[in-house]
Amino acid sequence: MTSIGNRPAGLQAIDREMARQSADAIASFEDNAEQAKTVVASIRRTGRLLLLGMGGSHAVNRAVEPLYRGHGIEAIAVTLSEQLGMPLPIEERTVLITSQSGESAEVLRWFAETGGTGDTFGLTLEGTSFLARSAPSLVGAGGSELAFAATRSLTVSFALHLAILAALGTDPAPVLATLKAPAEVDIEPALSAFGDVSVVVTSGRRLQGLAEALALGLTELSRRPCFSLEGGQLRHGPMEMLGAEVGVVLFRGQDATLDLVTAMAVSAVETGALVVVFDCSGKPPVEGATTLSFAPADGLAAILAMLPVAQRFMIAFAAARVENAGTPVRSTKITRSE
Repeated sequence: MTSIGNRPAGLQAIDREMARQSADAIASFEDNAEQAKTVVASIRRTGRLLLLGMGGSHAVNRAVEPLYRGHGIEAIAVTLSEQLGMPLPIEERTVLITSQSGESAEVLRWFAETGGTGDTFGLTLEGTSFLARSAPSLVGAGGSELAFAATRSLTVSFALHLAILAALGTDPAPVLATLKAPAEVDIEPALSAFGDVSVVVTSGRRLQGLAEALALGLTELSRRPCFSLEGGQLRHGPMEMLGAEVGVVLFRGQDATLDLVTAMAVSAVETGALVVVFDCSGKPPVEGATTLSFAPADGLAAILAMLPVAQRFMIAFAAARVENAGTPVRSTKITRSE
């Protein structure tokens, strides 16, 4: 690991965000209980939930989408850009717009074009943002994230969703326990396995949103091609790309899809690809894969157990490849243009 004195300023900024993400997440859950009840009242009335966001916010939405469906809600996560170009109807549908800054270009245009509805809500880190002024919002603790790649903002956003899910009936205790006592897992075996990797694909089934969040962070920080494919989609053709220079990261939880993730790990190993499994399944490791093991868990408990370790992995992966990792050269923290 790079010493602090030589560590790029961008990564030092990420370190500061991550150091307080668990505390901010717990405070966010506690501070938004009442607002969450308002959102749930709308969801119970409409029975349908449209989750809109961009970048890391969309990855969060993809991760929680199956959790809302588990409560019998017709939930769908769509990028704001797609909704603007090819909109789903928003009448009689609860709309939850996630934007960590609350100021991205798509958020501003969506409200300008639709005006919002009485069932539109926001989820943001900035209580004075355009989004928070335009719709009743759950606001995360700690204010805006300053570092480039999303870390704390993801964790806090998941905690805000936990507040909503708890109001729907999810037991928050296992998730809060995970936030209070983060898992200590050694990432060095995974970094060693990926020493010569030039391309990374991440994948999951029920945890696909988490895989997408990691792929985004890996791409932003390492500037290497890193992308995500849902497990079934990876089966349908893209297996052709796998080989010795490709790293595969899989997320396996203690849920009904774990056998499918296991089968993918076996198949990926057989191609000669380097395979790392973030594993909350409680099942034996897959032979030939590097496994980072966590206590058995599913849902948000699994996501928030694995997320900070995945964040450390993506940071270290990038730091080994880019001198000024964490300092964007083609992007900005808040995307103000389409």
